[in-house]
Amino acid sequence: MKLDRRQFLQGMGGGAAGALIVGSTARAATASPVKLPAFSTSTSADFWRAVRAHFPLQDDPVYLNCGGLGPASQRVLDAVFSTMLTLQQHSETGHNLIQPAREIVAPFVGAEPRELCFTRNATEGNALIAAGLRLRAGDEVIFESHAHPGGSFPWFNQTKERGVTVKLFESSPVSAEENLARIRALVTPRTKVIQVSHITCTDGLVMPVRAIAEFAAARGIWFHVDGAQAVGMVPVNLSEIGCDSYAFCGHKWLGGPHESGAVFIRHARLDAVAVTGIGSHSGDLPFLPGEIRYVDGAARHEYGTRNAGLIVALAEAVRLQKEIGVERIAAYGRDLATHLHAEFSKISGLAVLTSTRPELRASMVTIAHPRASAGDFFTYLLKTHRLRCRPVTEQKLNAVRISTHIFNSPTDCERVVAGVRAAMRDL
Repeated sequence: MKLDRRQFLQGMGGGAAGALIVGSTARAATASPVKLPAFSTSTSADFWRAVRAHFPLQDDPVYLNCGGLGPASQRVLDAVFSTMLTLQQHSETGHNLIQPAREIVAPFVGAEPRELCFTRNATEGNALIAAGLRLRAGDEVIFESHAHPGGSFPWFNQTKERGVTVKLFESSPVSAEENLARIRALVTPRTKVIQVSHITCTDGLVMPVRAIAEFAAARGIWFHVDGAQAVGMVPVNLSEIGCDSYAFCGHKWLGGPHESGAVFIRHARLDAVAVTGIGSHSGDLPFLPGEIRYVDGAARHEYGTRNAGLIVALAEAVRLQKEIGVERIAAYGRDLATHLHAEFSKISGLAVLTSTRPELRASMVTIAHPRASAGDFFTYLLKTHRLRCRPVTEQKLNAVRISTHIFNSPTDCERVVAGVRAAMRDL
């Protein structure tokens, strides 16, 4: 996957990047966010306004890029700052805070605490699995061509380091069965790993992870999932999915701090992943020389001094999501995205790249302008209509992606529709 989109954003300089702050209206950070009222369909607007009040995110521009980087709530930020301050006041590591956080985060994704290792992001979790599986030259790894660089680079690195063979399939917006068929067509006796994005970062396609897990397990193939776009957007239950490993981050849909995330390794498969990064807290070695006894859990991949404030804050992000309701969050974001999808489908000439099948999409919609480049389309929406979306240049899609989450509103969506209609006229 080319990094055109990232290079584009880095090269904007004082142009569209500057438009992020020109005329922006700061939203005051509330020390004590509004307590969430009881949810009722008749007063749902009040409920979601109370949710929005938890975020110090600015109102201008309208933020629609949770698929790239999600804002943290004030509660999460307070957890980071207060934990770090307390630890600094006593010059302590806070290592004792990590296991309690694990016991909050693990069940949130349907895992046992011993199956969860805290990481800095989903990329680190993907890389841990790619480097840890004992692959040899000629072993095959299958994943979709729309994988994020954080999901693809670790495996392409293994082609250089070990001679592993990467085989790609084009994800299909038509049906779950078609995606499984495309994977099946690539499998040979040399296939050792299948990986998919739970939800693709390009067009928001929801992959049939449970069906793929069953297919892989029946053939003794390791199944890993890049869940960066799923945890916090939709309910995730890893015990039900049945994958061998699953990586996710805190800094997108979950509303956690930057540099927070986790990787799940099913306990029955724990020893299949070699410990490639090791140090204090990975195991026990009382005297030198001796033999290391690893921690009996995924935490064996954690080592050294950690920023406990980030891990405590990730657990706080989980608490807030549970208070709002994970099913409610998924339905709200999906409803906003579904409205956008329907309105975009009415605009002549506009290409809607996200699947028309409701079961294959969630809270992201990707669209392409018939005449404008991804960069021009993105910049126009940002500078002219104050809408912060995300250009999609991967796999030459030349599109713009809109993410809808708990801090967005129906009014935001109407602004998006109006901005896109104007772009079809002006560009």
